[in-house]
Amino acid sequence: MSELRDLYQEVIRDHSRNPRNFGKLDSATHRAEGYNPLCGDELALELCVDEGREISQACFTGRGCAISTASASLLTEALCGKSVDEAEVLFETFHGAVTAPPDAPTDSESLGKLACLLGVREFPMRVKCASLAWHTLQAAVHGETDPITTE
Repeated sequence: MSELRDLYQEVIRDHSRNPRNFGKLDSATHRAEGYNPLCGDELALELCVDEGREISQACFTGRGCAISTASASLLTEALCGKSVDEAEVLFETFHGAVTAPPDAPTDSESLGKLACLLGVREFPMRVKCASLAWHTLQAAVHGETDPITTE
């Protein structure tokens, strides 16, 4: 179990230091901003969604802690090639997993690399950091233009 925890921490460090899909999209069709007033994390998520409702690109900008940045980076990787409906299911699966009690069983296999963020369940204040990008995704696909706030 210790080796798995070390691997998960390394994935979070890597995505925090070298975030994937960081930047703006010139051709974004969906956009939303998120803010966590508890720690000051903020981000903007931009998506390219085609007429068939498939997400072809996802990028983010902003600043935040290692968990927030890693979560946004992992999110953008997971979204590309998924339909908006599949993204909604992924949101529900991820959100349900990170907000479950620490000792609750979780199907981490269905989360793939996103399972590295499940450790936040042991630190309730960090759940907001891990879920900020995900709530911003919800706002983006539902056309909410005002900045969302996770409290």
